[in-house]
Amino acid sequence: MDWQGAHVVVTGGSSGIGEAVALEAARRRARVTLVARTSSRLDEAASRIRAGARGSVVGVVSADVSDQAAITAALDRAAAERGPVDVLVCSAGVTRPGRFLELDDDVFRSMIDIDYYGTLWPVRCVAPAMVERGSGSIVGVSSAAGLVGVYGYSAYGAAKFAVRGLLESLRTELAPHGVHVGCAYPPDVDTPMLAEEEPFKPAETKAIAGAIKPISAQQVAAAILAGIDGHKAEIYADPQTRALARTVAAAPAVYRRLFDRRVRQTPL
Repeated sequence: MDWQGAHVVVTGGSSGIGEAVALEAARRRARVTLVARTSSRLDEAASRIRAGARGSVVGVVSADVSDQAAITAALDRAAAERGPVDVLVCSAGVTRPGRFLELDDDVFRSMIDIDYYGTLWPVRCVAPAMVERGSGSIVGVSSAAGLVGVYGYSAYGAAKFAVRGLLESLRTELAPHGVHVGCAYPPDVDTPMLAEEEPFKPAETKAIAGAIKPISAQQVAAAILAGIDGHKAEIYADPQTRALARTVAAAPAVYRRLFDRRVRQTPL
């Protein structure tokens, strides 16, 4: 991937994984557009990126990724200002853990609207031009919870499984046109979103995670850029999640027994 001068659009770019991806791309001399809902947070993130990548070109557009018309207009504006989109990283997302029987219906709608449709609509916007040019890269951020069913993530996991299914299907459709599609599967990441969800995690969810420490957003960003460089379909930022994916594929009963044991051992 020739990053210098490439136009990289990152949704969820005002914090966490999205901001880290944008910073790494800017350090490689890419032109970066950050997309998020809150203008003030976008401006703050852009300032941090400019400080961390001197001389970088960083633009911002405020839009709700779950609103197809709004995100399409935002990305059209970004393309008009900084050129055709060469790389799209869909990092916008929300999570709200909780037991299925205790979650409100609105939580399920929110997860699908932001995590799934918030990936679908940006991809729908940029994919036609990428296919026409015969080049480009699209990466969506799923989750380790998009690989396996995890206690307490019935809403979030369903949305992240949907992201995974979308991107796996798109990979086969767009590869013949020269467009790379990849899906990242980060574990718990030390971001504001993780801090926000922690109070809502059932004890069983915490038990399944065990003593594994969250990884940094910078580690995930480095893996995503390496995945784009290598045209990887599956992008893992840590060995544990890679091993989990292999276990799920080869011997799903193994992880199910492990998860079930930890749930049973959790005090009521």
